[in-house]
Amino acid sequence: MRALVFLLLVAAASAKVFSRCELARTLQAAGMDGYHGVSLGDWVCLARWESDYNTDAIDHDSDGSTDYGIFQINSRWWCNDGMTRTSDACHIPCSSLLSPDISTAITCAKRVVRDPNGIRAWVAWRVHCEGQDVSQYVAGCGV
Repeated sequence: MRALVFLLLVAAASAKVFSRCELARTLQAAGMDGYHGVSLGDWVCLARWESDYNTDAIDHDSDGSTDYGIFQINSRWWCNDGMTRTSDACHIPCSSLLSPDISTAITCAKRVVRDPNGIRAWVAWRVHCEGQDVSQYVAGCGV
């Protein structure tokens, strides 16, 4: 338990808050635009409403699980935080989702959208992005 707290503190010390366009360019470079039918605007919208582009975001859910990082990936299904009974479908420690290097978060988000629920797995996307013009999230970013 102490090791987990230490890892979370180390991750928090190196958190990064992306600008909207910086995130759009990073996600485009990682092949996220159109990945499993999800537009770049949808990804940026999702990150805006899940974490406000903050790699250090953590949210505790009522079921005892926790959401981690820029995409708020859940410990019950996708990562292992050492506290939640998990499926750990991404095979990663949840603390790795708090890194300013979001490559692990991107890889896991790609795994999430390959699941039958797709991007609908994220409530914030369903509430704030689904059926909306998400082009505003990448406007002026040169992507």
